[in-house]
Amino acid sequence: MTIPSAANSRGTSGPGTEPLARQDPRPGEPAEPLERPLPPRPQRPAWSERPDGDTGPVPIVGDRPSPPLRAADPVQVPAVVPLSTEVEELPITEKPVGGRAGRDLRAAVGVGVGLVAVVLASLFIWRPAFLAVLVVAMLVAVVELTRAMSAGRFSPPMVPLLVGTLVIEGLAWTRGSTGLVVGFLLTALAVLLWRLGHGPAGYLKDAAVGVLVALYVPFLAGFAVLLLLPDDGAVRVLAFIATVIASDVGGYAAGVLIGKHPMAPTISPKKSWEGFAGSVATCMLVATPIIVLALDGPWWGGLIFGAAIAATATVGDLGESLIKRDLGIKDMGDLLPGHGGIMDRLDSLLPSAAVAYLLLSVFAPV
Repeated sequence: MTIPSAANSRGTSGPGTEPLARQDPRPGEPAEPLERPLPPRPQRPAWSERPDGDTGPVPIVGDRPSPPLRAADPVQVPAVVPLSTEVEELPITEKPVGGRAGRDLRAAVGVGVGLVAVVLASLFIWRPAFLAVLVVAMLVAVVELTRAMSAGRFSPPMVPLLVGTLVIEGLAWTRGSTGLVVGFLLTALAVLLWRLGHGPAGYLKDAAVGVLVALYVPFLAGFAVLLLLPDDGAVRVLAFIATVIASDVGGYAAGVLIGKHPMAPTISPKKSWEGFAGSVATCMLVATPIIVLALDGPWWGGLIFGAAIAATATVGDLGESLIKRDLGIKDMGDLLPGHGGIMDRLDSLLPSAAVAYLLLSVFAPV
């Protein structure tokens, strides 16, 4: 009887052997070997001669020889062409139309002159014609502002605002200041009730924005209607509009020529304190002779009127710029080339109309 070795009884494998599954011998039969020797593997030298005939060992990686790098061998680096830091200037064949104000100045001047001609003709030919021009401008402004609010995901109801504009201006023309206030209150109530039909989602913000539009556009424009009511209403409206235009022109000229200190860089980067000083000076120069010669008011009243209109016109411009920045838009519309929309031309006029009505009622009472 053959007794397996201790190594085989433990099931260990030595070098050059392949383990087999253990099988217990049957009684009377010799035990089979647990391991079977394997053929020896061919020994491969760790080094070989270079394939190019050069003497010296070369390491073998895998099945192919890979020559090592030598310090004497130059390393081939692809040439890198340095980028030039100078930028080639391309010839400019056409100058940009817009100036420092970022507008098409020629188109803006042309449109502005046309608007002034329409206003003057309606004022001095037949005063109700100015009322018609004002109402049409307010309707367009309400549409522009209401649509612009959609950029901020606001949906003020347009129908009650358009109808309310007609009511506000009509009551201001027929009932004076009392009719103006009543018309605004009726319009605000109509906005609140109309918005109820669209459900509770977003009701507060849409209703609040609708009341804001009614206050901002038709209500403030109603003070221009109140200026038109007296017998010398055409002159009062002219004093108001001419002073606002003087504010825009004087502020633009001074800002372009000497503007260095921004007034509100986060709202309107191009508006400067030097431009505001130019607006105040130009408004005083324009308003004083109109109030003294045409309305029999004091000269100091003209100075106060000019300074106040310059301030309110600037605040109105900044206020609309703030709204547009909040909504992420550049203009309220694109109806007027070089200006944007109707609302972009009313930003200075609307708050100034209320101040002009209050000051003229003191300096040049009816």
